[in-house]
Amino acid sequence: MDRNEIIARKRQFVYPAVANYFDDPVPMARGEMQYLWDVEGKRYLDFFGGIVTVGVGHCNPRITTPQKNQIDKLGHTSTLFPHQTMVELAEKIARITPGRLEKTFFTSSGSEANETAIDSARMHTGNLEIIALRHAYSGRTSVTRSLTGISAWRKASYQVGIVHTMNPYCYRCPLGKTYPSCEVACAKDIEAVIESSTSGAIAGMIAEPIQGIGGFIVPPKEYFKIAFSIVKKYGGDFIADEVQTGWGRTGKGWFGIEHWEVEPDILTAAKSLGNGFPIGLTVATPEIADAYQGPSIATFGGNPVACVTASAVIDLIEEQDLIRNCDVVGGYLREGLLDLQRKYPAIGDVRGLGLMQAMELVTDPKTKEPGTAMAGEMLEATRERGLLIGRGGMYNNVLRMSPAMNIARSDVDEALRVLDQSFAAVTQGAMATT
Repeated sequence: MDRNEIIARKRQFVYPAVANYFDDPVPMARGEMQYLWDVEGKRYLDFFGGIVTVGVGHCNPRITTPQKNQIDKLGHTSTLFPHQTMVELAEKIARITPGRLEKTFFTSSGSEANETAIDSARMHTGNLEIIALRHAYSGRTSVTRSLTGISAWRKASYQVGIVHTMNPYCYRCPLGKTYPSCEVACAKDIEAVIESSTSGAIAGMIAEPIQGIGGFIVPPKEYFKIAFSIVKKYGGDFIADEVQTGWGRTGKGWFGIEHWEVEPDILTAAKSLGNGFPIGLTVATPEIADAYQGPSIATFGGNPVACVTASAVIDLIEEQDLIRNCDVVGGYLREGLLDLQRKYPAIGDVRGLGLMQAMELVTDPKTKEPGTAMAGEMLEATRERGLLIGRGGMYNNVLRMSPAMNIARSDVDEALRVLDQSFAAVTQGAMATT
């Protein structure tokens, strides 16, 4: 099928709520490492990775070879039958996760992983209420929609026992303060919310170390230690949602929360672990895992092909030292984005860690009026020039970049060149219309 036929059939047979990027959607035909090709043969440098998911490159033979071997051997059993690939992966997870995290519940998505984490905290503590953050995104199931702190993604949410606290958004501080003189006052709001909006005994708190769809918001270095101590004070478990930040993407460690020197009670992950293949997991301390009431199953949890895929991804990250690559090449990308910020006032903020970087666009750097329209124009402009990036934020004005973790500086140079050209075109166009 050509582009027009694919788009026409999608409109006829797929829910219209399933959104696409771009005014004229781009059907993709194939991928190879850091590149994608559309059905018309145009090549794109992929700097979004299928929403922070293609962690080690499209169709990487180091991953597809064991996948093919496994699917010819054993493709599915369900969790009713244990198998070697699942227990070996669970052992690897226990080895690389921080603190006392040891026992894993496998699922097929980040949404399921987060639901399992909430169930685990409630069963372990005997309490109901969960603290979540504004601007958070936790998934598309009923519970995870309710945990989400962005109105556009909360349709059909109905879950009780979830309350939201201020998020640590320094660029747009909800208290109008400035870091570090603020003394991280936003963290203290967690206790105020517990005391005013819950029964006073909570099941836990769930937080992304870096808020993903929220716009790659990075908390101050003190934030999570303060949050963790408050959660413990009120009887809860601390859940690190590493669906986007996991597997070395932020550099210096396997998981984002390690930057804040906090050991979570429960950790969830997905996305890059499967390099595009569906997998999710919830890993907890032994006492929390043992408190989970059952029996419980996951039809596709621990799927043999998914587990072989994940194991190969972990091995590749270790063998090629990709955590260090995320730190080094991510730092190089960050410096390039800061150079662009000095050149284009529309870039109000540059933030992120490792190969998880973002630029927040504004119409005026003093008033910080969100540059929502410009963000849409930038997505179109970079696509036209062969670069794919993402978008997010409460106001949809944040450009997000999460390329494969094994990209090189040369790939960053190409992306920065396209971004520069695109900003020049978009800002000149904006000036011409004023």
